[in-house]
Amino acid sequence: MLRRFLHSEVFRAPQRIAAALLLVYLLQCVWLIRAQTLQASVPDSDQALRIYAGLEQWKRGVIAGTPESLRSEAATGVPSAGRAGRLRVRDGFDQDRSPLYYLIAAAPLLLRSGSWLPESLQPLLAASPYLFFGVMLGASLWYVARRLYGNAGGYIALALYCFSPAMIVNTAGTQSLGEMGAVWGAFGTIFTAIAVAHTLYAPREVVLWNWRRTLLLGLSLALAAGNQFSLGVLALAILPLMLWVAPVRPRAVLVIWITAIAVGVVLLFAGYFFEPALFEQGMLHARWINFEPAAFGVSVSYRNAWQTLFAGSPPLALALPVALIAHMAWRRSRYFGNTAPLLIAALLLILALGAPNFPGQGLQLTMLVFFFVFVSGVCADLIETPQRQFVRAGLIGLLGASGIWNMYQLWRVEFR
Repeated sequence: MLRRFLHSEVFRAPQRIAAALLLVYLLQCVWLIRAQTLQASVPDSDQALRIYAGLEQWKRGVIAGTPESLRSEAATGVPSAGRAGRLRVRDGFDQDRSPLYYLIAAAPLLLRSGSWLPESLQPLLAASPYLFFGVMLGASLWYVARRLYGNAGGYIALALYCFSPAMIVNTAGTQSLGEMGAVWGAFGTIFTAIAVAHTLYAPREVVLWNWRRTLLLGLSLALAAGNQFSLGVLALAILPLMLWVAPVRPRAVLVIWITAIAVGVVLLFAGYFFEPALFEQGMLHARWINFEPAAFGVSVSYRNAWQTLFAGSPPLALALPVALIAHMAWRRSRYFGNTAPLLIAALLLILALGAPNFPGQGLQLTMLVFFFVFVSGVCADLIETPQRQFVRAGLIGLLGASGIWNMYQLWRVEFR
């Protein structure tokens, strides 16, 4: 059966190349988990806290992120991330994340049994949700970029992703806040909404025919907002996008949009184990908007944004200015497939600049992914010009150097 699948029309050369890149990405993440585990003398407090709170909810029904869950270090025996400013609590409620964030973190530990799982593999088990999200986000990125820009665009976007230090570090999870679920949800929200809108040109029943895509859009919204409330702003961003794609059927767009939001709300409600009082209070205490206008007048905000971009993906920091210049100067590159991800990335950049005190990188990571899509689209267009040899050589050199640099940095982490 496996041999038939690997030799089928579905799994051809482009799929094999993408799978190989994702395998390299996964191996880098596993290597980093192993290196950090060997060096760590105590468990990471952020990871320990979210796993503990999630297990409390799975096993005892204590809803994570609520007053009963967020007790003191003395009560739980788990180091408090709140002391480092990584957890914002008001009236006992987590202001930035829903119980879904904690439930996902703890889910693999429900399978934990000392009789079958070696202690050396427990960090890998704890990071498994983020490894899954990281691989699925990479696969989704490749699929979308390939559909929009062809094989070249898919390879460029996936290579930028697989050798991005930010994506590797945040997927590894041991020293991060575990935000890859939010990033995958945000990415899925935008491109599922676009895909649903494209189908509306067919004269079919809007809700019944699109029920799978509508459910997927609701799931993506719940995953994004459930892991980081401020990414719920994308629920508003997708409406003008859908109307842009399908202006001929605005009522159908509204029906799908409202239905998807309703699905997302139900899934968030399920994360509270259908406790209406706690769900209501959790939503009221959530920080849906983190925006400080004064931050735009401070140069350090822009400096930090550039440093985040460069550290998150050095080749993107070099390729993005080129792509922006080409996009502005070259009319051929200014079409929906390139412009939409650029606009979403710009929106996320504005939100990130306006939230300098947000204890997480969900906005920045999501912004990077949409910049990957934009850059891959413009580069795929440039490859079709008479200067294709020069463009290809530059991309191969840039992405190849990025891969070699990543391997060197991982080697240093292991042996320093």
